[in-house]
Amino acid sequence: MLKEVRELAKMIDHSLLHPTMTDKDLIEGCELAKHYDAASVCIKPYAVKDAVNWLKGSDVMVCTVIGFPHGNSSTDVKVFETEKACQDGAVEIDMVVNIGKVLQEDWDYVSQEIEAIVAITKKHKAALKVIFENDYLPDDKHKIKLCEICSAAKVEFVKTSTGYGFNKGSDGKYSYEGATEHDLKLMRKHSTPEVQIKAAGGVRTLEDLLKVKSWGVTRIGATATATILEDAKKKYGGESGDKPEFKESVGY
Repeated sequence: MLKEVRELAKMIDHSLLHPTMTDKDLIEGCELAKHYDAASVCIKPYAVKDAVNWLKGSDVMVCTVIGFPHGNSSTDVKVFETEKACQDGAVEIDMVVNIGKVLQEDWDYVSQEIEAIVAITKKHKAALKVIFENDYLPDDKHKIKLCEICSAAKVEFVKTSTGYGFNKGSDGKYSYEGATEHDLKLMRKHSTPEVQIKAAGGVRTLEDLLKVKSWGVTRIGATATATILEDAKKKYGGESGDKPEFKESVGY
């Protein structure tokens, strides 16, 4: 694989989180991630042990989600989920903050919860990505404070979105922005250099990936992995046409 294409592949967490996905879908998703040498699969928690086996022989990591997608679990439950996921073989953890606590600015609660999860991930030498779900946070001050808390806690990544945080409008319809230029630049600016930025929600094309990369993003959550990387092969002169017969995942 061309250096440029591999570099982009290693920015992608291939998302396998949609509620309708069956085990067959998850197995196919892991095969796709192996084929394209993605950074990780971000898989439903119950399938972590299986994913470790499905990905054997590759360097694609197993990632899973905690308190997903709404962040409402108690801290004790999130800690238990994290411990279980790490024991099952996950080496990356994407955890949703308690959004209501963020909005009411209960920063002691938010800080203590993140620190409790960090203690588990550090113990298991796993990376923690803290999901803000920015669509629910209209004021920059909340995002900035979260970046400061996460930087102090020495998490590995801050992440924009779950991909499933739909806002209900006054017309009764649901909308979603996901990773925006404004938020990604804001998060990069207000996080320490050691904390990486993950964009999730709406990064579906090679152009999208290259754009967020230019803003300091080092990882994305995506379901359109095959499309992005086949286009990267064309752009950088690599061989294409060997795209496996996998359907694109549903989700982000």
